[in-house]
Amino acid sequence: MPFNPEDLHAVVFDMDGVLIDSETLYKKHAHETAKELGFVISDELHLSTVGLTGPMGEALVRAELGDEFPFEEFDHIWRGKVAAAMMDHVPLKPGVREILTLLDTLEIPTAVATSSTREAAEHHLTRADILQHFSALVTGDDVENSKPHPEPFLLAAEKLEVDPENCLAFEDSHNGIRSAHGAGMQAIMVPDMLASNEEMEALTIAVMKDMFEAIKRFEQG
Repeated sequence: MPFNPEDLHAVVFDMDGVLIDSETLYKKHAHETAKELGFVISDELHLSTVGLTGPMGEALVRAELGDEFPFEEFDHIWRGKVAAAMMDHVPLKPGVREILTLLDTLEIPTAVATSSTREAAEHHLTRADILQHFSALVTGDDVENSKPHPEPFLLAAEKLEVDPENCLAFEDSHNGIRSAHGAGMQAIMVPDMLASNEEMEALTIAVMKDMFEAIKRFEQG
């Protein structure tokens, strides 16, 4: 890490696309459900919703597809498909279980800061058998201002009782990186649906392909 390891007091993770390999699943069922209803959700529209809360994503979809788009019906069907898939299996991103085990060994506390609802977050993290690793959980239900506002990460630091500047944040979305950086945390981007760009490189201390790369850096530091 480019900062002194002794200054690292906690690690905060986003959930979707960082811990849980869910973004591809969300995209698949969103496209499928829209098609069933006679509409098309473009890749560009879907990507614009990544990292946003449900209401923020809804506003973008409604603005793009118009008043004729039956959003409530779409949302009900889409959520049902995702829930069924998640009941069957909640896939983890590569290296997640290993890095959480390493942080436990190093006695570095961890938290989750996600835009998902508390119900969804607790379900996914429990089904993936990793909820027990986290000392704090901040969801979209817990904040007034969602990402890219820094409130989710500031609240996570508060719950962990550490200063934000002593926290490392892992994010996959642009809005998530903006949120973590705005909170004063050291941010690492692990791209999932969204690629890094010049802005992200300026706001992060590193862009990594997966958590195995992060593990190597911890072991080196």
